[in-house]
Amino acid sequence: MAVRPFLPYTDKRLHMPAQPVESVNETVRMVWDDMIDTMEAMPGVGLAAPQIGIMLRLAVVDASDKRGQAVRMANPEILHESVQDRSHDEASPNLPGVFARITRPRAVTVRFLNELGEVEERDFVGLWATSVQHQIDHLNGKMYVDHLSPLRRKMLVAKSAKLAKRK
Repeated sequence: MAVRPFLPYTDKRLHMPAQPVESVNETVRMVWDDMIDTMEAMPGVGLAAPQIGIMLRLAVVDASDKRGQAVRMANPEILHESVQDRSHDEASPNLPGVFARITRPRAVTVRFLNELGEVEERDFVGLWATSVQHQIDHLNGKMYVDHLSPLRRKMLVAKSAKLAKRK
């Protein structure tokens, strides 16, 4: 397993939809393993494959307290969203040094291919739901800053670029 580098915000791949996964095979499982290693190294609660330059609809999420509970998802899609919302500060290693408070549905029901290649439907609540929605955005070519006004997004992108130049 390996920790993979993140694409910078300006990379066009982060702003385009990822391709569906045809089947869960050994290659997909190895990518998931690398994604979990990369997520843990951040540390973070989720990661989508396009963030590390792999343009497949793969995501991992682990919002557990103890860690080691990562859910591996291929082709995740939201089937149902709760009416109740939840706000949370979101960030991305693709846009380092900045964050924004984003409001999303508090709970979602998601259908995906699991690590066995079987279709699974699962309910996610709280931080789990926020992370799943954040990762699905990445798979659709969106980032959390796309939920902000154009001015706020421009300010955060500029601030991140300025911070990167200081390093």
